[in-house]
Amino acid sequence: MSHPDPLDITKENLGMQAVFDGHNDVLLRLWQHARGGADPVAEFSEGTDKGHIDAARAKAGGLAGGLCAIYVPSGDLVLKTPDENGHYATAMAAPLDHLPSLATAMELADIAFKLDRAGAWRLCRSVEEIRAAMADEVFAAVLHMEGCEAIGPDLAALETFHAAGLRSLGPVWSRHNVFGHGVPFAYPMSPDTGPGLTEAGFELVRACNRLGILIDLAHITEKGFWDVARTTDQPLVASHSNVHALTPVARNLTDRQLDAIRESRGPRRPQLCDDDAAPRWAGERGDAAFRHGPPRRLSGRAYGYRLRGARIRFRRRNHPRGNRRRGGKSEARCRAGRRRIW
Repeated sequence: MSHPDPLDITKENLGMQAVFDGHNDVLLRLWQHARGGADPVAEFSEGTDKGHIDAARAKAGGLAGGLCAIYVPSGDLVLKTPDENGHYATAMAAPLDHLPSLATAMELADIAFKLDRAGAWRLCRSVEEIRAAMADEVFAAVLHMEGCEAIGPDLAALETFHAAGLRSLGPVWSRHNVFGHGVPFAYPMSPDTGPGLTEAGFELVRACNRLGILIDLAHITEKGFWDVARTTDQPLVASHSNVHALTPVARNLTDRQLDAIRESRGPRRPQLCDDDAAPRWAGERGDAAFRHGPPRRLSGRAYGYRLRGARIRFRRRNHPRGNRRRGGKSEARCRAGRRRIW
């Protein structure tokens, strides 16, 4: 069945350009509230004043879909308060065990499937399914995994998660695991904070290449970035990182890394948020962070993404996880990459 261009439909009905979110944590919020007794399907489908994403607000704002993260929280992480210069260095979160992580990941995935069965959103496993959901004006959700503790070193769970709809993953969050090493929440600091991928991490990248799962380089060390770059046969992607030359936060990307993403024809979507973008621009952090406005150019380049020729705008808002204290919202218009992941 053929579908008309969903972007034209969105423009006609909403009078705005469609947005496909490069990374969000709506599943985390729904899971946290479900643990307190809330109904995640009702919260998403009927709307809420919590968080930023539900079906009604997504439609009203032109948010057509996004990569929805399965993220296992680090309960021991306590973010350091910045000093008078805006500097901070938070100790790395402790590694997580595989089996408890798998159990939590399954609970988040279960919420994703309940939303799909209820018609609150549509889980998509291909570009064609994304376009079909957009044409039907249903939120197009693609499963992402942020930190792969749930998969395990033998990769036994990878095929199962892929069959369930996993199409994107970040090997690490800002903590170390069996696949590699993450960067801490720290400013100022180089992204070259430690080792890169482990041997299990290289195997994970090769398996993702075979299955067509995108590798997200957000949160990984600089050495890990280059390990992925020389191993993968897919475009390089960093869904929520900024420009280290502008704001030297450990998780931001150097110009050399940005060049590598461009040369691979992959997207690099900058975000505007308190922890990752504010210090250099405004001289201070917090709600006044953008009083002088963001720079007009990001290292002189624009990076981008297309879904088979359709221009997509990425947007990410702050989320309830601790690494976004006061946050903001980010939109970056994107250019084209040619190679398909899915």
